[in-house]
Amino acid sequence: YTSGSTGRPKGVVVPHRGVVNRLLWMQHTYALTADDHVLQKTPAGFDVSVWEFFWPLITGATLVVARPDGHRDPVYLAELIRQERITTVHFVPSMLGAFLSEPAASGCTTLTRVFCSGEALPGELRDRFADTLDAELHNLYGPTEASVDVTYHPCAPAERGTQAVAIGRPVWNTSVFVLDGGLRPVAAGVVG
Repeated sequence: YTSGSTGRPKGVVVPHRGVVNRLLWMQHTYALTADDHVLQKTPAGFDVSVWEFFWPLITGATLVVARPDGHRDPVYLAELIRQERITTVHFVPSMLGAFLSEPAASGCTTLTRVFCSGEALPGELRDRFADTLDAELHNLYGPTEASVDVTYHPCAPAERGTQAVAIGRPVWNTSVFVLDGGLRPVAAGVVG
């Protein structure tokens, strides 16, 4: 299920081949190993939970499942990340902001990669993340109908202080088109 732009959950059909493509792309791009611990905290009815559950299971990484509604509690999440040596986690930007406001977040030193999706990632939040954690931050974007996300962007230190966070490049087997107000393709580098 996804809330999309309406804010109301709706069912979306996602083909198995799309999910498999997504999982194989993630493994090729981010390379989980048996040393990784992935936190599954998204409610199982939502799209992000698919990769949180299956990516560690197909790669031999450790899957750690948060308690029900634990995804809403920054104190609990910081404790769980430290206790279970979590290396990989996903946050929607608004929850990442709440998490970074929790003083214990800075103690989550086992984190190596954090993914954000579901909302626009503000530049200010990207910069707060870099000030708080020594981990990679990756911005993902896309509709559930395209198997959760269609683009990815690794946030780089050189971007610090810029307002916008890019949505990035397409994942495997995906095309992205930027259109103008009349729904016509725009040239590379043109805002659409």
